[in-house]
Amino acid sequence: MSAATAPLLDLTAPEVVRKISQRSLVIGAVFAVIAAVLAFIRPDEFYRAYLLGFMCWLGVALGSMAILMIRHLTGGGWGTVIRRILGAAMRTLPLLAILFIPVILGIHRLYIWAQPLGNIEDKHLREHLEKITQTYLTVNGFIIRAIFYFAIWNLLSYLLSKWSKQTDHAGAPDNSERFKAVAGPGLILYGFTISFAAIDWVMSLDPSWISTIFGLLILIGEVLSAMCFAVVVERILFNYKPMSEMLTPDFVHDHGKWMLTFIMVWAYFSFSQWLIIWAGNLPSEITFYLRRLHGGWESIGLFLVVFAFVIPFAMLLSRPFKRDIRRLVWLAAWLLLMRYLDLFWIIEPNFSKTLVLTLADVVVPIAIGGIWLWYFFRNLSLLPLLPAYDPDAHEVLQPAHETHA
Repeated sequence: MSAATAPLLDLTAPEVVRKISQRSLVIGAVFAVIAAVLAFIRPDEFYRAYLLGFMCWLGVALGSMAILMIRHLTGGGWGTVIRRILGAAMRTLPLLAILFIPVILGIHRLYIWAQPLGNIEDKHLREHLEKITQTYLTVNGFIIRAIFYFAIWNLLSYLLSKWSKQTDHAGAPDNSERFKAVAGPGLILYGFTISFAAIDWVMSLDPSWISTIFGLLILIGEVLSAMCFAVVVERILFNYKPMSEMLTPDFVHDHGKWMLTFIMVWAYFSFSQWLIIWAGNLPSEITFYLRRLHGGWESIGLFLVVFAFVIPFAMLLSRPFKRDIRRLVWLAAWLLLMRYLDLFWIIEPNFSKTLVLTLADVVVPIAIGGIWLWYFFRNLSLLPLLPAYDPDAHEVLQPAHETHA
């Protein structure tokens, strides 16, 4: 089947997508009201939880954009069948740019370097901050760099979305070379921008700590969460046409293999960071693990080792498991929860020496997530679930047509 052939399948998103969008908005609104109350009575807890929730959902959007660019460079039906899911997640970046505003508003509560340095009792830390706040960690620099990051991400999203929408109509141009021309440099830009964003927004919570691999840890966590999110959404859609006819066990198997790959890379980066810091044993580096190996935080670290790597890794070694969307979806949902826990373990120990889970840590991420999911499913409902006239669409449509016939 050529790209110019009209599709026999109705590729419109099922009605359930709009229903989920509406329900997500209701949930997001209810939890947003509770979060607003917490912001008033417990502002410190609110802003910490807000940063946690924001990084969780930003990771799904940026990770989706990264996987989409990988697909444009490598090809394959595995990416075509979830291309519109990834695109809908990527197009939430304008919303996330708006949702970043509370992080800016809470900058003086979140970051010690944004507070009056005279209030810091530790002489060495104060001297260190005096140096870096004159060069890099400034409030204006923080805001300007954030604007730059979101501008780059939204530009990439705009170009990829614009050319993708053109392939929904007969006689559409072949934009494959355009996609490749943007995806190659785009992946490099994504790697650089998310690395610096991770330094600005997360690592600078403890400005006395340095890790050159930290940006890669955040990056791999984002693409893992994005692939897991795509699996969850495709499972929801699998109950309805056209996804029930397009999603083959081979494609599901490929998604499972991507999950396995990202899990192994995440574990490798995590272990590499720990090994390098342990071997170096430098005061400027060990503070990260000193905080997280005491006060109950060590239990979270051990839990992540077992339930975010060891058990998922063992499960994904099974070929039948990776080919069954009804089973794979449960692991994907679990790994999304583990991504939240991983970010919780990274962010929260900067504010508490002992393990504490506040109400805000639960309510605020759900509030952000409800609003984000509303916008995501809205995006998903606006376009067909497959760019039918794209040259690569036949990899998905051909098996579906054969099954349909």
